Amino acid sequence: MAKEAVGAVHRPQEAERILVIDDEVLIRETVALALTDEGYQVVMAESGQQAMELIFPSPSQTALQVDLAIIDLMLPGVNGLDICRMMRHHHLDTPILILSARSSELDRVVGLEVGADDYLPKPFGMRELVARCRALLRRSQWATPAVGNTVLTCQDIVLYQEQCRVVVAGQEVALSPKEFRLLELLMRMPNRVWSREELIQAVWGEDFMGDRKTVDVHIRWLREKIEPDPSRPRYVITLRGFGYRFG
Repeated sequence: MAKEAVGAVHRPQEAERILVIDDEVLIRETVALALTDEGYQVVMAESGQQAMELIFPSPSQTALQVDLAIIDLMLPGVNGLDICRMMRHHHLDTPILILSARSSELDRVVGLEVGADDYLPKPFGMRELVARCRALLRRSQWATPAVGNTVLTCQDIVLYQEQCRVVVAGQEVALSPKEFRLLELLMRMPNRVWSREELIQAVWGEDFMGDRKTVDVHIRWLREKIEPDPSRPRYVITLRGFGYRFG
């Protein structure tokens, strides 16, 4: 069995590293064992505070670099939602899978709103958890913006594909990889209407198993960064019942 305390299960350096944050010993160790058996490196934390010390250490220490975070929603002290908020606030685009005994639609929406990529209610099967982890890791790799034309220009927005930079009305804005990919996709075909399903397939991948609302959440974040007035968007337009278009 994996160690109960915070620790890593050693694997080859090229193995992807997953952080498991859960205060229930049995769940934490069972998840760690299942992922280790699949060849992943696993780091465990038994509380939100412990996880925060790993992700956001003191200046004299090095932050833990992980490819995926599995976070229990109901943690003592710093809860799972707070960890998600802090990671996204610091522009960490690490994929996040939330685990929770709460399975209502509202709880799922709240999780997505604060930055989670997927949501798995308890109790869950280990095969499904491993499959969701694989899907999130694949989508994270696929999220690298495509290289085509070097520069895309529409209205006041200039997108530099090879540099992964976006300038709006002369000011550079910082986008996450998914936000950049969404904007690039919309700008490459102005006035084309994209359904949520098409955006999920293009940005998150065909094996996406999360909620379609994650598209709406990322579009809202994108608007907050590029729109002069996000409540009245002029760039990313919603067509109710159809989807989104640029311009």
